[in-house]
Amino acid sequence: MAGDKDTTSSRRDRLDTPKDPRRHFGLRRQSSPDTFGVFAERFARFMGTARFLLYMTVFVIVWIALNLIGLFGLKWDPYPFILLNLFFSTQASYAAPLILLAQNRQEDRDRVIAEQDRQMNFRAHADMEFLAREVASLRAALGDVATRDFVRSELRSLVTELQEEVTDDPDQQPTQDHSGDPT
Repeated sequence: MAGDKDTTSSRRDRLDTPKDPRRHFGLRRQSSPDTFGVFAERFARFMGTARFLLYMTVFVIVWIALNLIGLFGLKWDPYPFILLNLFFSTQASYAAPLILLAQNRQEDRDRVIAEQDRQMNFRAHADMEFLAREVASLRAALGDVATRDFVRSELRSLVTELQEEVTDDPDQQPTQDHSGDPT
């Protein structure tokens, strides 16, 4: 009977849980949501390099030279170079959104870094205020405690008073109390 309950409950769980409406034919590569963003950043970073400009310049020169000279009688894109223009338009239509996506991701990172910096500055400011209060309280406490210079000056004044008493009455014997110790 216990086995019947387990199969019934597992069947019920399966019926209560909606199925995935997508059908998976073959193996699908699982990618993270940031995969396309990373691709866009790499693409935008590459387009901003001198290497990309050099490659594009060589490509355009070779394209124009081959179509003007007509090597082996092939001129697939004659003088107005409409196919080359179409190629550049297609490239620009893909490059602009990818560059914008890369810029948006960079703005998000900058925003997070700015927030972390703000929190760190707030903590540092709070720590400095705490330390300033601690230093002020230590200074106030030291004002009540006798400092080394104060103790020295008091001892010097006592020594001079004792020397004056000794020089005024050299015949005076130290008095003794009941224990026999001179005071």
